[in-house]
Amino acid sequence: MKTFKKVYIEVTSVCNLACSFCPQTGRQAKFIQLDAFNRVLDQIKPHTNHIYLHVKGEPLLHPKIDELLDASHAKGFKVNITTNGTLIVKNRHKLLGKPALRQMNFSLHSFDGHEGSVDRENYLANILAFVREAVEHNVIISFRLWNLDQDNVTNMQRNRNRETLEVLEQAFNLDFKIEEKVMPGSGVKIAKNIYLNQEYEFQWPSLQAPEDDGKGFCHGLRTQAGVLVDGTVVPCCLDGEGVINLGNVHTSSFSEIVESERANNLFYGFSRREAVEELCRKCGYRQRFGT
Repeated sequence: MKTFKKVYIEVTSVCNLACSFCPQTGRQAKFIQLDAFNRVLDQIKPHTNHIYLHVKGEPLLHPKIDELLDASHAKGFKVNITTNGTLIVKNRHKLLGKPALRQMNFSLHSFDGHEGSVDRENYLANILAFVREAVEHNVIISFRLWNLDQDNVTNMQRNRNRETLEVLEQAFNLDFKIEEKVMPGSGVKIAKNIYLNQEYEFQWPSLQAPEDDGKGFCHGLRTQAGVLVDGTVVPCCLDGEGVINLGNVHTSSFSEIVESERANNLFYGFSRREAVEELCRKCGYRQRFGT
């Protein structure tokens, strides 16, 4: 039986932002129902103890995010949530004190990625107010700035990031500039249970992208899998459109799906350092794991 470090459960395909780095989904707008969520939890339980409540969409838009956390705790799961942070004030009372909540990842690059963003200072102040309370409940916090320019053509984004980093440096009384401590692809601890991670912006894989030689490795179906909001099982968190549709948990069991012929072809293909799926051959993220 395949086991995973984490399984992504998309609780909604809807987002309240339109960020330049995140293609809008062509899938139906949908929120997972609590009974369907519980069925998914039951199916994945033999395979993992850790779930991430996102693929596409903003999880804090889900009106019953607190009940999803309660259900996760009842079935023994630890939960990570990745959010753009804009709805944190409205959801504060639904998150704090929930024993299932292990980690909150704040995609701070969403502020500059969304054309309509205003008032960076208030945006960060609201997040920081939540963070100070969350760490008292032993929640791990990861601030993400995944918007660096690979070619370093322009310093515009780095300058915008500096504004954000300066707020964090002041908030946590740091005696160093964060850029001096953190390298792309790594993180730096800025306080107890609080980290900042910087990374180059990546392109979501697309069938319209150019295909490479297909050589390389990926952790899809090896350390992770995903379940989209409609029940579609995908091999990784980057298949946001369900292109590699391995099956649906509402018609087949998760255990059967991840051991299906298509799933095993993908799995053993990467054991040979070969991408057998077209989308995988058009995924630049795979190159990060080498050939």
